[in-house]
Amino acid sequence: MGFDTFCSLDSSDPFWDWNRTWYTSNPDLTQCFQNTVLVWLPCLYLWMCAPIYLIYLRSHDRGYICMTRLNKAKTAVGVLLWVICWSDVFYSFWERGHGSSIPAPVHLVSPMILGLTMLLATLLIQYERMKGVQSCGVLLIYWLLALLCATVTFRSKILQALEQLWTVSVWRYTTFYIYYFLLLVSLFLSCLTDKPPLFSQAIKDPNPCPEPGAPFLSRITFWWINRLMVTGYRRPLEEKDLWSLNLEDRSHRVVPQLVLRWNTECQKVKTTEQNTLYSPKRVTNTEVKEDRAVEESEILIVKPQKTKEPSLFWALCLTFGPYFLISCLYKIIQDVLMFVGPEILRLLIRFVNDSSAPVWRGFFYTALLFMCTCVQSIILQKYFHVCFVSGMRLRTAIIGAVYRKALVISSAARRSSTVGEIVNLMSVDAQRFMDLITYINMIWSAPLQVVLALYFLWQNLGPSVLAGVAVMVLMVPVNAVIAMKTKTYQVAQMKSKDSRIKLMNEMLNGIKVLKLYAWELAFKDKVSEIRESELRVLKKAAYLGAVSTFTWICAPFLVALSTFTVYVLIDEHNVLDAQKAFVSLALFNILRFPLNMLPMVISSMVQASVSLKRLRVFLSHEELQEDSVEHKAVAGSPYSISIVDGVFSWSRAEPPTLKRLNVYIPDGSLVAVVGHVGSGKSSLLSALLGEMDKLEGAVAVKGSVAYVPQQAWIQNSTLKDNIMFGQERREAWYQRVVEACALEPDLEILPAGDETEIGEKGVNLSGGQKQRVSLARALYCDRAVYLLDDPLSAVDAHVGKHIFDQVIGPRGLLKDKTRVLVTHGLSYLPQADLILVLVEGQITEMGSYQHLMATEGAFAEFLRTYAAVEHTDSNEPVANSGTKGAENGIVTALLGSQSVDSVSKLSQTGNQELSKEAKHPELGKLTEADKASTGQVKLSVFWSYLKAIGVLLSCISLMLFLTHHLLSLFSNYWLSLWTDDPVVNGTQPNRKMRLGVYGALGLSQGVAVFGYSISISIGGILASRCLHNSMLYDVLRSPISFFERTPSGNLVNRFAKEMDTIDSVIPSIIKMFMGSMLNVLGSCVIILIATPLVAIIIPVLGLLYFFVQRFYVASSRQLKRLESVSRSPIFTHFNETLLGTSVIRAFGEQERFICESDLRVDHNQKAYYPSIVANRWLAVRLEFVGNCIVSFAAMLAVIARESLSPGIMGLAISYALQLTASLTWLVRMSSEVETNIVAVERVKEYRDTEKEAEWEQETSSLPPGWPTEGCIEMRGLCLRYRQDLDLAIRNITINISSGEKVGIVGRTGAGKSSLMLGLFRIIEAAEGHIFIDGVDIAQLGLHELRSRITIIPQDPVLFSGSLRMNLDPFDSYSDEEVWRALEYSHLKSFVSGLPDKLNHECSEGGENLSVGQRQLLCLARALLRKTKILVLDEATAAVDMETDNLIQSTIRSQFDDCTVLTIAHRLNTIMDYSRVLVLDKGEMTEFDTPSNLIAQRGAFYKMAKDAGLV
Repeated sequence: MGFDTFCSLDSSDPFWDWNRTWYTSNPDLTQCFQNTVLVWLPCLYLWMCAPIYLIYLRSHDRGYICMTRLNKAKTAVGVLLWVICWSDVFYSFWERGHGSSIPAPVHLVSPMILGLTMLLATLLIQYERMKGVQSCGVLLIYWLLALLCATVTFRSKILQALEQLWTVSVWRYTTFYIYYFLLLVSLFLSCLTDKPPLFSQAIKDPNPCPEPGAPFLSRITFWWINRLMVTGYRRPLEEKDLWSLNLEDRSHRVVPQLVLRWNTECQKVKTTEQNTLYSPKRVTNTEVKEDRAVEESEILIVKPQKTKEPSLFWALCLTFGPYFLISCLYKIIQDVLMFVGPEILRLLIRFVNDSSAPVWRGFFYTALLFMCTCVQSIILQKYFHVCFVSGMRLRTAIIGAVYRKALVISSAARRSSTVGEIVNLMSVDAQRFMDLITYINMIWSAPLQVVLALYFLWQNLGPSVLAGVAVMVLMVPVNAVIAMKTKTYQVAQMKSKDSRIKLMNEMLNGIKVLKLYAWELAFKDKVSEIRESELRVLKKAAYLGAVSTFTWICAPFLVALSTFTVYVLIDEHNVLDAQKAFVSLALFNILRFPLNMLPMVISSMVQASVSLKRLRVFLSHEELQEDSVEHKAVAGSPYSISIVDGVFSWSRAEPPTLKRLNVYIPDGSLVAVVGHVGSGKSSLLSALLGEMDKLEGAVAVKGSVAYVPQQAWIQNSTLKDNIMFGQERREAWYQRVVEACALEPDLEILPAGDETEIGEKGVNLSGGQKQRVSLARALYCDRAVYLLDDPLSAVDAHVGKHIFDQVIGPRGLLKDKTRVLVTHGLSYLPQADLILVLVEGQITEMGSYQHLMATEGAFAEFLRTYAAVEHTDSNEPVANSGTKGAENGIVTALLGSQSVDSVSKLSQTGNQELSKEAKHPELGKLTEADKASTGQVKLSVFWSYLKAIGVLLSCISLMLFLTHHLLSLFSNYWLSLWTDDPVVNGTQPNRKMRLGVYGALGLSQGVAVFGYSISISIGGILASRCLHNSMLYDVLRSPISFFERTPSGNLVNRFAKEMDTIDSVIPSIIKMFMGSMLNVLGSCVIILIATPLVAIIIPVLGLLYFFVQRFYVASSRQLKRLESVSRSPIFTHFNETLLGTSVIRAFGEQERFICESDLRVDHNQKAYYPSIVANRWLAVRLEFVGNCIVSFAAMLAVIARESLSPGIMGLAISYALQLTASLTWLVRMSSEVETNIVAVERVKEYRDTEKEAEWEQETSSLPPGWPTEGCIEMRGLCLRYRQDLDLAIRNITINISSGEKVGIVGRTGAGKSSLMLGLFRIIEAAEGHIFIDGVDIAQLGLHELRSRITIIPQDPVLFSGSLRMNLDPFDSYSDEEVWRALEYSHLKSFVSGLPDKLNHECSEGGENLSVGQRQLLCLARALLRKTKILVLDEATAAVDMETDNLIQSTIRSQFDDCTVLTIAHRLNTIMDYSRVLVLDKGEMTEFDTPSNLIAQRGAFYKMAKDAGLV
């Protein structure tokens, strides 16, 4: 043989010798093998890895590391090793020249190869340093391999020296021992880590992630997270303990990649579409034969090509594929290693059976088993790590892409996706992808595992395996059918869920109205109805789930049973011995996992494909035309805004809203736009902003734009941030803006001045304040063109005049800018340079005030009718800031601005005492962030969940669980008894009996499984119904102050995410937890029966396990909580953005909002990343514990092989092999149970918050038609918003008799709305009483009171649903009555013109009706209820004069015999009232008829004068 002469010239040293290596009690390898294979193996590894590694280093440059001691040491050792190898080569040459014997070629070749490899290693060390690698795995593995190989030689050399001293070559021995020592040093050095590269992020970062700088060993065992885990164990983790995200996981790196790839996909589709449309030769021959006359182009139209959709899937693959491919490599290695276990088990059983085998083999197998399982564990965890990180990046990318898209979709597309749906895309669908990515590899890995397992089984049992395969193949279609059905249920459930969340969202936004109208129950029933349909679907899905659990828990057993049956019955000489049975069982257990996972993965993929489609549809929505408005100024054009032949519509499908517009607006002019409700005034501004679809014509706007929407959009941040809106702070200008917008007095009142936090949608500001803040924002930004959509509607006449003069008018701050003002206020028109009159989307007249008055057109007529005395005394100066302070003195909570608990109510005592120093920013906090609860989840939470299921059902489930596991244990024990049956004449006599019992045990197992699956699923559904209903009830019973403090994002999160967890996650987790716990216990019992000695080790390992688990759960639970707390802000911010897209776009602030959203996502991932790593940390530790148990079981079996039967040993080790997986699964599940049961805790949280008074009193003593008269008497009434605040209303005593009409007036913040809130008991009286018809309202149930008095609130709130539902949610009126109400509220012609009449769908928040129409609908509601008392809260603020008159006349005619209380800003509406109540600072100053009050020349007279009525 060539190798033998290569090693020794006389062939005295063979390459391999079985007798020396295997059949001996003291094994050793031959010299030749040591000098060739053991030397070349590490070298081969390094030379194979080096090219790939070098390419990787070139592309991943992390910066440059300066020379450090560590680096010098590594290099020095490398050079020394190189020198030593070459000295060996030279020695061989020297020997050849001087020595007696010529050395064999191997002594020249091996040291040379080794020397070159050492040189390569040394060069790699330097190249790594230049590329900024702090610690490297490639070299570490090389040193480790070299050391292991050298260790074998080391032992062999010692043995040789002891036995054959004369053969020793002193020089080679010496060099070898030095070489061995240096290898040890190298290995030690490569375990250390270098300092970070120059200019790396880690140096600048206050709390960098330790991962990039961690040594390689620390990275593969996840040792680097220990510091965090220890911190988490000592005290609950907080925000500041979390590391920054790694650069490559941050939004600004991840999102643009996906967006870029997606845009390329879209471009591809666009180009292919254009190519297909214009290719005239697309006609197939058959069509031409049939009808040659048909034009080719016509055929193209008749048979539209199915448009190709851009593939989001492909975009995702290109973005995340490359990194994810690493995981595939890990997975392949892990799959192969999985089968080492059963092979070693076979060898062990053979070793136990063969008593002549030397003992060292047993220990060798054990050691091999331990090493393989450890390597497998580490590789598996690395695999999961890669998967989870990919999932995390994927979620970041999807949220980012959805957010960016939401900022640019057109209004028509906005209508097709509601806010609820878009939020679901970000929360639920992105989560789906994350969950799928961890398992997606099973799609190829499962079949691979199955094929490998079948190959080994065939080796073991021959063709009878086919019976088992047949059973598996039969299972696949069953599971496929189940998966398909599950998909349809999934889609149905998502539909219900979307509509439920959408409804909840609206209810929370309009909660004020629900309470005022006492409509909570109607809406509660609507939600419950959707919820019930959702639960019905869930229940069906649960039955399916039970069937699939049954099939996949029984599948492996059936496979084993059929295989063994066929094997035994084919030929009676087929004996089932331990080796065959238990190796097969171990393989069947391996089979169980891929077979279980496949249906799960398939259903997961199905869910993800649903999500993928939803995402693709959303990301493909049409965007606003970017070119619809020209912003480049035409050179020399005097016009700041011009529209030429413009035709605009809200969506391409609808008829145009604005037609034939020709508008030219010169630079710096003030243009007023007037017209009736719904005539298209706001649409005109939207067209100028580019928010509408431009069908024809051209629009040009010169310069930058600022926009004030009709309904102010306020962010949840400080007042200052709302005004500055991302601009830099210019102190002097800021002060001027605040002053001009009349905000100074408000700032004095706010608890922390302009640092006060404003709640969501501006809940703690009154309507007028929101408008002024919105105006101040536009003013501060200092743009060229101002589009103002009725900014003066919500402020009273006095403040309106101030703002017009200071800001908008010819002498205001904006006098040099172009201003387009939509207004209903006639007094401002004379000062406008140009007036546009809009009627039904067309401009009928335009010109200056004088010009229009002179032409005697519709405009002039309109003015004559409505202009009361509009000419104020010109000699009176504009009220200066003294009276201003009083007028704006107190921030109020106007009705409908949702503010009750308004923090702004701090002082009703005037602002003089509030010195500036007293303002603490803490006072300005309003919303409570979602708090992360700390510590262990209390047992009471589990108990409340069990109670929700039902105790009896819980017990039944438990019993069935136990039965199943006991049967499973017993059937395997029975198998081991069977394998130990004696063999008589080559057969086992009572095999049929054994087989029968084995089969029966299996069947009964199946029944138990089916039973507990069904009972647990049903229990879960009962529990989630119970919990949802109680939470819904608790939330609706909460007072308004609760909704102000709690961001709606948190509440929606509870109803969406937490309920989803309770619906679908908790039951399955409990099932798995119970299963894995009983598995672990069963395995331990079996191992103890087999090798009682393990009893010494199991408690120790058990303790270790328990400690690791507690250690882990402490951190993991807290991380999970931090993660879910930081999740809400993403959606809150997103919700807010969606409401304000038009404002954000108008100001061009998209980039800033995108950055903010990215920051919030990164903040959330900052808590998520450590929790992934913690999972991996745990798994590595636990698998190590499991591997120890396996090895101990094997080792003790080797020691006690005399007394053990092969059957029991096979049973023990096959169970031990499963144990690792079960242990890991158990900890995963127990921590999952803990972290997910938090959902129950959070759903129950609202049970203990404060509640309103009872809705209905048990014994109602009310007369049936109460109130019959409508007399109201207030005695000494005092109100305050919160315990720690001053009184908002003080000591008001008035008597209003039946049928009186009372106007309530006062400066902004005088307490007008507070009085109303007190009447409806939205705020309970602090002192005093209110009597209606002699009944003290404090004694009534809230619904009894609120349903019998009617209010028309300031903000008209509509809910999505039919018009009819909005008017009469309880369905208590007939259609005629509804039509009559619509007729009186002047909407009949509008509604009967709609295609669906009363069933016309209102969109979310009633967006498809104008504000004025919504206000009229609120009037119709009041007409329907027609109670004896009617309250109007500035109900006509948003409507033009004409509509206002209509409303007033309706109220006069229809509510003639009712008591009417009106809060008025427009004094002309109440001049004919019977009495007027004047409030100031919460106290009553005047109460008399209007004429008397004017004669008294008091406060009322001043107001009337300001309004031009005197």
